[in-house]
Amino acid sequence: MHNFLDFEQPIAELEGKIEELRHLSDDGEVNIADEVARLQAKADRQLRQTYAKLTPWQKVQVARHPQRPHFSDYVKRLITHYTPLAGDRAYADDKAIQGGLGRLKGRSVVVLGHEKGGDTQSRVAHNFGMARPEGYRKAMRLMDLADRFKLPVVSLVDTPGAYPGVGAEERGQAEAIARSIEKCLGLGVPMVSVVIGEGGSGGAIALAAADRVLMLEHSVYSVISPEGCASILWRSADNAQTAAEALRLTAQDLEKLGVVDAVVEEPVGGAHRSSDQTIDAVGAAIDAQLTALADLDAAGLRKQRREKFIAMGRDAQL
Repeated sequence: MHNFLDFEQPIAELEGKIEELRHLSDDGEVNIADEVARLQAKADRQLRQTYAKLTPWQKVQVARHPQRPHFSDYVKRLITHYTPLAGDRAYADDKAIQGGLGRLKGRSVVVLGHEKGGDTQSRVAHNFGMARPEGYRKAMRLMDLADRFKLPVVSLVDTPGAYPGVGAEERGQAEAIARSIEKCLGLGVPMVSVVIGEGGSGGAIALAAADRVLMLEHSVYSVISPEGCASILWRSADNAQTAAEALRLTAQDLEKLGVVDAVVEEPVGGAHRSSDQTIDAVGAAIDAQLTALADLDAAGLRKQRREKFIAMGRDAQL
């Protein structure tokens, strides 16, 4: 069953009617198959029209959809011979960031990313994708491993932001994020990052200071959440929709700004409607980017990566 968002209610009503008709027997007065086909065509048309003109706030809702594929779903479908690695070798294992070794389309890689969880129990276990310092230190350990064995790094970003709790601050949250960004920028191997859902603040860029940064079509990437921005500017989260428009957080805006390198299209209706198709598209995009970066040596990668971030926004047009 689909979990429908508020703006999808007309689609939900049509699909509800379709399900009801499919459970009816054909009494001869109404051709059930014809009526189902008519309503399905109408629902498909409504879906295409709705997703063709999503507002920034609606894109935020889609990016947060609970049925959107998560890190573990990408690993299961894209990464063969996956061996998870845990712990930062200093304090603990943070479940909000997962990672390990595996093969992507035959290419050995280190893959890491945020895991939000798919149900209430797993979301609590993974802290809703909000990492603590030990999570970023685990990511750095994996990146060091990649550098040592000359393996490209793939990171999948999906977090509301780094965890702001007292314990995380006491253990050096800001320092861990800064060190993780520094580690990304200093890698001597190719790194490709994909924002697959939410890209929230430093918690996201800690895993996304990469050679190539991609975004899914309906993902978002911002220095602050719309609710957080509204709370600061208007003293009320009620203005989140206005904040979302002002933040320029959509994939399309960020591609124009030069913050991300490419946008990966999602199936009509969003990634949550066709997870396998979305994951395959992301896998193909990552593979293409890694192939393009394969001939660059360590010095060339660092130089190109540095210039990319220094130039960011210089020639952007909105």
